[in-house]
Amino acid sequence: MSVNLQKGQKVELRKDNGNTLRRVVIGLGWDEAQNKKKGLFSVFKSNKQANIDCDATAIICSGGRLTDTKDVVYFGNLKHKSGAVNHMGDNLTGAGDGDDEQIAVNLESLPANYDKIVFVVNIYQAQQRNQHFGMINNAFIRIFDAETNQELCKYNLSENYNNMTAMIFGEIYRYNGTWKFNAIGQGTQDKDVSSLANRYR
Repeated sequence: MSVNLQKGQKVELRKDNGNTLRRVVIGLGWDEAQNKKKGLFSVFKSNKQANIDCDATAIICSGGRLTDTKDVVYFGNLKHKSGAVNHMGDNLTGAGDGDDEQIAVNLESLPANYDKIVFVVNIYQAQQRNQHFGMINNAFIRIFDAETNQELCKYNLSENYNNMTAMIFGEIYRYNGTWKFNAIGQGTQDKDVSSLANRYR
């Protein structure tokens, strides 16, 4: 049964039957908030405004830190060098129901020196387009078993993120030989993937 998490809550990732969890998929989703203003001018303005393009990234840490730029998996580097972390592709608009972007993780084959994967999302060209996460609704991160498609946990990010151009959604990490998930939900004003990654150096 899936667990709905609150900010800061941690949960162990495991199968209901007690067997080892080998492969998971991290699904991240968001919706662009609808412009509720009426009138011809607001319609014209909204038609001219660019779609909000959110980009999900996995920052793969060794000893809790990012030690190599190749350990950042995002739209420009879809597959980790170990083959254990794979970005499933870039969604340019966030339109539609369900996950907007997914990152698959093979926990079984991830080299032992990696102990944490942080999942972040930034708005592409947020400053140039004057966009921020206050214009986003229904943001969430969820984890499901890749072998059974059973959802293990979900965290809905429900705070006010006005003027935040990036978000640290959550992280999975090794603890005493098991994998756990930490629901973070921290907004930042990082402008791109590089500045987000630098937080973990």
